[in-house]
Amino acid sequence: MKQKLNALSQQYVMALRRHLEQGSRVGLQPAMGLGRRAVALGLETLELARMHEHALVTLELAKGKDGQIKRAEIFFAEAITPIVETHRAARASKIELRRLNLSLNRRTGELAASHQQLKRGVVRRKSVEAALKKSGQHYTKLLKDSLHLQEGLRQLTHQVLAAQEEERKKISKELQDDIAQTLLGINVRLLSLKQEAKLNTKGLKNEIASTQRLVVKSARSVRRVAREFRKP
Repeated sequence: MKQKLNALSQQYVMALRRHLEQGSRVGLQPAMGLGRRAVALGLETLELARMHEHALVTLELAKGKDGQIKRAEIFFAEAITPIVETHRAARASKIELRRLNLSLNRRTGELAASHQQLKRGVVRRKSVEAALKKSGQHYTKLLKDSLHLQEGLRQLTHQVLAAQEEERKKISKELQDDIAQTLLGINVRLLSLKQEAKLNTKGLKNEIASTQRLVVKSARSVRRVAREFRKP
């Protein structure tokens, strides 16, 4: 690195000498080239200024020769232009970087807020899913209980109907026995009337009245049987 700086310093002295010797016939492109090489080596303005002062001493321009000193200042001003522009670009880049960092921080905050909102949404969704699952299990249990109750009710209805049918059969048998006994009594009475009609008229009337009562009793029994079988 030191060799490069020494080489650049020598090139600066030679370029400045030619510029001062040839005057306005030589442009300032050599100074600009020296400035770019200084930028490439990472030199700052102060370091290039020291190199310029060294060239002035070498060329014995530190005293007098105001015209040449003025032209040397113009040469130096041209030489430091790339460094100044680099600094300006660096400042602009720094400002842009700061702006980008602020924007990035703001965006990061927004993303963090969105992430938190998303997490809350996920928690709410899981809560809703759990509630729905629990509700589904509850209604499934209710459905099973309902089906079980329906089956129990069906069996109970079947048992009630069977008991009613059994009771009807029992009543029917009892009424049939009752009617059969009554009809048998009527038949016996009629046979008795047939015999009494030959012997005793008064007794015949009594037997007829008794037989009528048996007939009325039988009719009542028949009506009762009909009512019992009309019941649901």
